[in-house]
Amino acid sequence: MSSVIGLLGTCLLLGVLARRSGRFAEGAAGAFNTFVLYVALPALVLRVMHRLEFVPELVVAAVVPWLYYLAAGPFFRLLGPRLGLSRQSVMALVLTGGLGNTAFVGLPMAEALLGQGGLAVAVVADQLGSFLVLSTLATLAATRASAEEPLPWRVLARKVATFPPFVALVVSLALRPWGFPIWVDTVLERLGALLTPLALFSVGLQLRLTGVRRRVPALVLGLSYKLLLVPGVVMLGLLAMPGLAPVVVHATVLQAAMAPMVSAAILAAEHKLDPDLAVLMVGVGIPLSFATAPLLLSLVR
Repeated sequence: MSSVIGLLGTCLLLGVLARRSGRFAEGAAGAFNTFVLYVALPALVLRVMHRLEFVPELVVAAVVPWLYYLAAGPFFRLLGPRLGLSRQSVMALVLTGGLGNTAFVGLPMAEALLGQGGLAVAVVADQLGSFLVLSTLATLAATRASAEEPLPWRVLARKVATFPPFVALVVSLALRPWGFPIWVDTVLERLGALLTPLALFSVGLQLRLTGVRRRVPALVLGLSYKLLLVPGVVMLGLLAMPGLAPVVVHATVLQAAMAPMVSAAILAAEHKLDPDLAVLMVGVGIPLSFATAPLLLSLVR
């Protein structure tokens, strides 16, 4: 667990220091964002989904991320304007508050706190839950929100279908009957391993705490939803369902308690949906989740 916190904190801090050094041009984070979304994330998906073993009992873990993303839209569209938030800011909250960091933080934390059994459930919640939402509904919503005029559904569907992580998902599922050669698996592993450090470095590169005071209401709204309301409702819902194995309940609640997704913040930044707020959601949410997620896990236990 300490190694996970150390890696995430170091990468985030290096990004902040890099920005302050002046050695990186303004807008340099865009190149890192593109690499994360178009190279590292597809490589990770291609490798993990190709090897994923799914059993019917894990359907709950896969469904939960879809539910809280779908709930994020009405929640933030109702309360966001009351805080004076723009349409772009509300959409940034929908993306970051509605998607959890179930890969970068969730998988290592599940392995550390729940062992291999919990890790298997966490992988399903991440790949068939959070990642699929990111590749489909979230990409669709971000594209629509950033368009200056309404786009035809055919154009929107094409953008989702050609989104590299989604293409990687389709390819990985199509190739499941066949194993990857060792060299292909190694290449995918090395590229996928770049995802966490580069994504968090990019977040640090974009993280600006100047003027954060005026963003406090939006941050409180977004992080209260993601770190407290979502896992609390998920916990009560799962405990009310009979017959679920404890490890499924524990891992699903832990994944629901994760901080906002780094890739979702990058997606928001790519579509110019209040990048500063999206990055703050991640930069503030990840450290907070190191305390809130284990606390919620202890409560459900």
